[in-house]
Amino acid sequence: MKAHEKNLLLQEKYKLTASFYDILDYPWERIYRKWRPTLVGDLRGKILEAGVGTGKNLKFYHEDVELTGIELSKDMLSKAEKRKADARCKVNLVNEDATVMQTINSNQYDWVFSTFMCCVMPDEIQKLAIEQFTRVLKQGGRFRLLEMVYSKNKAIRKRQDFFAPFVEKVYGARFDRDTLRHIEQSSNLRVTNTSFLKDDTYLLIEGTRV
Repeated sequence: MKAHEKNLLLQEKYKLTASFYDILDYPWERIYRKWRPTLVGDLRGKILEAGVGTGKNLKFYHEDVELTGIELSKDMLSKAEKRKADARCKVNLVNEDATVMQTINSNQYDWVFSTFMCCVMPDEIQKLAIEQFTRVLKQGGRFRLLEMVYSKNKAIRKRQDFFAPFVEKVYGARFDRDTLRHIEQSSNLRVTNTSFLKDDTYLLIEGTRV
């Protein structure tokens, strides 16, 4: 199956998921909402948020930010539009495929930011998105990505295995995506820091375009 066809499947999945996304996500959002101010609060300049979802990060961006938020699902994007009013910065929301970014010009962003987008993508699609991150970032521009990965702790891994079928069916996400390796293999992106926000499951990847 071609990358475009896989993206169409994701679009179809989120036509249904978008209707219940915020409700389904609530148990996890009790954790995520504590992280959001720190994740985006220090970002400045022109920022691309890839996979803006229902727009839960929007109100935490600094007023000096010029934000472009892209989202594959029109249904998710319509929910994000409602949250634009809470933002302190200039926000432009675009229905756009992160693996193509046809409407996004090259070499213009100071930051690319994303939460849980790459773990939704199969590996071959992830590589395309990472190529686009490289293209749209300015020389010296930076990126910050938050992803879910499998834990090495047996008890946590057991819980992840229990939830894995639900997470994949509803969100299209998996814990075994290899985002960090794909970025490290890029000749134009350099990872400067990795850390875990909780246990060894929520991986924050930070770096720069060289």
